[in-house]
Amino acid sequence: MHPDIRMCWKWSSASDCFLLLCFIIVAESVPIDKIKVNKVEEPEVQASPETQDTGLYYDRYLREVIDVLETDKHFREKLQTADIEEIKSGRMAKELNLVSHLVRTKLDELKRQEVARLRMLIKAKIDAQQEAGIDHHALLKQFEHLNHQNPHSFEPEDLELLIKTATSDLENYDKERHEEFKQYEMLKEHERREYLKSLDEEKRKEEEAKFDELRKKHKEHPKINHPGSKDQLKEVWEETDGLDPEDFDPKTFFKLHDTNGDGFLDEQEMEALFTKELEKIYDPNNAEDDMMEMEEERLRMREHVMKEVDVNKDRLISAEEFQRASEKKEFGETDPWETLDEQDLYSEGELQEFEKRLSNQENELRLKSDDLLKQREELELQQDQLHAQKLEFHQAVQQLEQKKQAQHAPVPEGPNGELRFQPGMNPAASPGHHQSQEQPVADGQSQPPQ
Repeated sequence: MHPDIRMCWKWSSASDCFLLLCFIIVAESVPIDKIKVNKVEEPEVQASPETQDTGLYYDRYLREVIDVLETDKHFREKLQTADIEEIKSGRMAKELNLVSHLVRTKLDELKRQEVARLRMLIKAKIDAQQEAGIDHHALLKQFEHLNHQNPHSFEPEDLELLIKTATSDLENYDKERHEEFKQYEMLKEHERREYLKSLDEEKRKEEEAKFDELRKKHKEHPKINHPGSKDQLKEVWEETDGLDPEDFDPKTFFKLHDTNGDGFLDEQEMEALFTKELEKIYDPNNAEDDMMEMEEERLRMREHVMKEVDVNKDRLISAEEFQRASEKKEFGETDPWETLDEQDLYSEGELQEFEKRLSNQENELRLKSDDLLKQREELELQQDQLHAQKLEFHQAVQQLEQKKQAQHAPVPEGPNGELRFQPGMNPAASPGHHQSQEQPVADGQSQPPQ
């Protein structure tokens, strides 16, 4: 799950009643100086640090709704007394009816903008998928976080849908990450096998030996402490915090690593504790170490600690939960952590099924490519035909223009208006010329009798 996500609205120590929605972004805050708590001075207004994107397709809408709701005093006060289940279930949405008119107006405008954005997105997808067929169900799913049947006003139902959808989407975030990693690993293995198939027997044996050597080298690392165990935390205490391991104290450790001072260890703060362990296994400079695998290992470690320590399942570890966990027998766990290279990430059957799907996708892409190539050839042929027709039409126009000019050419005349014939000109073709029917008689010749 994204490091800047929180399971519930809670107080931020930098602002007295700064509450945040379940599974929603919390800005990192600076702890209050205890010496200044009783001062009457107005607190300085500081710009909230920019939080990272949650990865949700409605992330911006989510943030803007939160920003607007946080401006309503009544809504904040109600949330102070609400339990997490009441928030997660969406029952708090009914309190929207009691917020100020200004807040409701702003929420209405936000919803109208979001509906317009989603409609444009759907239209773009429909336009892009005209030839391939349209998955209308997938397109309509983008309206699950609001009531699209009422695109004009933000109602309690919209807040309830937003909370429930964000909760569900973020709860599935880790599951989707695991599945993406599994697909990544199967693709790697598929490509490796395909590469080996392209080699001759001798070269293939060399490559397989090299692969086995890299895998063996990757497994040669120091002991990996169990995440969240005393040994693992003491190592952070000594190497990261620079403190004497004999002075290890869970309460002090918690305060040191609650970096935003909000009284909780969130998922980002928890994952930071595993860096030392991960550096034992992964080095970005080593060919045998895959950094994608390192991030999957980090996710597995965090999930393990949350499962053991996060009693109320709000994806946050409170000081009380941390202290109770340090008093359990499991805190002294000394068995090494089983890393990814000791796990079966997928079965041979799953790999074969993956390769089958991959082959089908490649065939579909090949067919589409052939179809596009055929369409291109047809368009080029049509373009050639149009060019030939254009050239033929141009030539015909030129011929007609030449004939037109010839018909309207002026007849040459003498100074007194008589016709003047030029060499090569046929007198018979001259206008007004009539050839005599009687031929002239030459000297010495007699005319034939009449």
